[in-house]
Amino acid sequence: MKVLVSAASRHGATAEIASAIGETLTEAGLEAVVLTPDAVTTLDGYDAVILGSGIYVGHWMDTAKNLVERHSAALASRPVWLFSSGPIGEPPKPEEDPADIAEIIEATNARGHRLFAGKVDKAVLGLGEKVILKAVRAQDGDFRSWADVREWAGGIAAVLKAESNAAGA
Repeated sequence: MKVLVSAASRHGATAEIASAIGETLTEAGLEAVVLTPDAVTTLDGYDAVILGSGIYVGHWMDTAKNLVERHSAALASRPVWLFSSGPIGEPPKPEEDPADIAEIIEATNARGHRLFAGKVDKAVLGLGEKVILKAVRAQDGDFRSWADVREWAGGIAAVLKAESNAAGA
């Protein structure tokens, strides 16, 4: 079973989550291909898709939303899971899902959405981003839980393997 893992990432933190998901799927015996949304030209050959995005100002990034628009019919015809990365701090804030996730779930027929904590490294941010973080008093640091990411991806792998085995029986 071949799974596409794609995530929009501005500074690399969400891309690192996508890579960890891909590694977990591969360790579970699935073939995982990790690509940026702009690199996805077709979904032919993929049995399932895991799509994610960093959250900026409460929304998914345009590159991830554009992938959904370009491939909505193909996404809706196969198993899809979504993830978002963005809440920061201890405890991570904001706790709410991205504002546009309901319509993305509907467009893709996604089986689920998971919100993961994110990472802020002020050294790599642009001036505008630094101003926003200062205004909201955001904490600097890596708040991602790799155990949560791997557990979620492992659950998806188990579902896909069970469905594949049932279909082949």
